[in-house]
Amino acid sequence: MKILLTIGDITIKGGAERVVTNLANAFVEAGLDVEILSFYKGEINEAFKLDSRVKLRYLHKVSFDKKRKNLLYKLFYKFIESYILKRDFKDKDFVIFNNSPHFPLFKNKNTKYIRVNHTASKGRYLKRYDYFDTLVLIASGEIDFWQSHHKNICIIPNFIPNISNLNTDYSQKIVLSMGRMTNIDEKGFLRLIDIWKLIQDGNEFSDWKLHIVGDGELKDQIKTKIDNLNLTNSIVLKPFTTEVEKEYLSSSIYAMTSHFEGFGMVLIEAQSYALPTIAFDIATGPSDIIEDGKSGYLIEDNNLNEYANKLKTLMKDESLRANMGAKSKEIVKSKFSKEVVMKQWMEIFGEIKNI
Repeated sequence: MKILLTIGDITIKGGAERVVTNLANAFVEAGLDVEILSFYKGEINEAFKLDSRVKLRYLHKVSFDKKRKNLLYKLFYKFIESYILKRDFKDKDFVIFNNSPHFPLFKNKNTKYIRVNHTASKGRYLKRYDYFDTLVLIASGEIDFWQSHHKNICIIPNFIPNISNLNTDYSQKIVLSMGRMTNIDEKGFLRLIDIWKLIQDGNEFSDWKLHIVGDGELKDQIKTKIDNLNLTNSIVLKPFTTEVEKEYLSSSIYAMTSHFEGFGMVLIEAQSYALPTIAFDIATGPSDIIEDGKSGYLIEDNNLNEYANKLKTLMKDESLRANMGAKSKEIVKSKFSKEVVMKQWMEIFGEIKNI
């Protein structure tokens, strides 16, 4: 079976890029012929390690933003690149589209086209999804919406490539949050700082630290806000790292404050190290991963006071952190292991072949 995975830019250090890398590696381990087409190349190397058996091709050797400076390209790139996909990849059984604005306007008769929705839908340009044979959602929050707009919908979550045997030490007084610091602050780091201010206004948690790990355009603004709120002694800003295991094992709680998520890969990564997790109950993502009151807490979106209170509850009680952390790891093993999710993908391939 020959599979092509497409991605906007495999060199971006983001969640979708990590998921595509994980999928490609898992497919090739299962004996499939796997290739990645990255439409753009903003950095020198791909962000995450690919199995040497995965073939990688770049359509353009520049970033999306640089390529779009050409007005003619900006107007017609979706049509041109759809034609290139049809022309150059006739031998593929499946083409799986990830995190790019492309769609299969031109199609090969013997190829099935799958779209993986990594982000929550904005309900725009819905007709173009008709070009795909199947839509794969990674979270259940939008299942009703998409079932009313497409005839073939399935849910396949992201997975952890390897579930560690290591668990964190709950005596560590560190809360962790990680993600890209984009201008739109999708990860909600600015409101996380407000939450941390509510916690630090008293003296009870003065010995706790919040570690925020990541890079991006918003980092200077985040640093300025930390300085202005006099939180420099309790918030540590750390750069993006591929050695995420060290970060998870150095903390005892994982905090997500995203405004929106497609899934929330960091939550299952954190839970794989038996960390209790806390997140706002946004439209998609966290509610598929966190069992409220068992493996962590789901908080009404933008209720900063309730978020701070539940975070305090976890910070006060080491045994509660341990119990919720154990449940977190149990959930990851049963729902988000590579073996469980790959079985779902293989079943979907068999079903789509018969459409």
